[in-house]
Amino acid sequence: MKPGISLTNDPKRLAYLYIFPALLVMALVIVGPFLYNLVVSFSNMNLMNFRDWKLTGIDNYLEVFTDRYFWYFFFKTILWTVLNVTVHVAFGIFLAILMNQYLVGKNIFRILIILPWAVPQYITALTWRGMFNYEYGAINLILETLGMGPVQWLGSEWGAFFAALMTNIWLGIPFMMIVALGGLQSIPNDLYEAAEIDGASKWFQFWNITLPLLRPVMVPAITLGVIWTFNNFNVVWLVSDGGKPSDSTHILVSWVYKVGLNYFRIGYAAAFSMVIFGLLLIFGWNYIKRTRGTESVYE
Repeated sequence: MKPGISLTNDPKRLAYLYIFPALLVMALVIVGPFLYNLVVSFSNMNLMNFRDWKLTGIDNYLEVFTDRYFWYFFFKTILWTVLNVTVHVAFGIFLAILMNQYLVGKNIFRILIILPWAVPQYITALTWRGMFNYEYGAINLILETLGMGPVQWLGSEWGAFFAALMTNIWLGIPFMMIVALGGLQSIPNDLYEAAEIDGASKWFQFWNITLPLLRPVMVPAITLGVIWTFNNFNVVWLVSDGGKPSDSTHILVSWVYKVGLNYFRIGYAAAFSMVIFGLLLIFGWNYIKRTRGTESVYE
């Protein structure tokens, strides 16, 4: 530090001083556990040698990639993510366009659509699980009213998967709608007025004005949506009651939780979680790079 210049008089040093507590907390709660997990992933830590574990190289990673459960639950995770995010984005943009028009009672509709966000996720998951109950659930009561037989939603693998899927779709649409609505309100009306003067149809306006100008806000939102959905442990775990029936209703994150904290194969679970991290890192990096989602459309 130069003589006569105090720490608070130097803008750069002052900025570092302000962000230092945040960096310290991030190092303690994120970087530290991440590095510890990385070390454990190369070890044989489990219930038998929890205190005297030792490094075993890449054995856990080889076991992950040769484990049939990994590939099966990877397939289900991809299916789970694609179905969820596709419906979230499609319905989110559709509802945002409706909310961006003049509607009687628009504020009431907006509150009702955002309502899933106001309810804690675990309460929503348990409520939907009750709705899919075979004997007393609302879904089967509606089916019986329509003259159809009850379905063992939570007693079969794909029935439980469908129940979790419906729950997460209901939870995820408000986020995409809010993001899309913010993007729509930033689009200048002059563009639509000029298009109407030129005789452009509504579909042409949507395809050539709305969608390109929504890209800067939707690409990061879709990236976050994919990561959140890919890692959505709560809904799958709570709706399927821990992966029932017979551990068949899992995605990767719920399976790695089961392996690590129920079966205590901690080294294997740590390697499994690092593989999940690598998959999401590669996806996020490539998706934003290919879609140029961080660039402005006005450049």
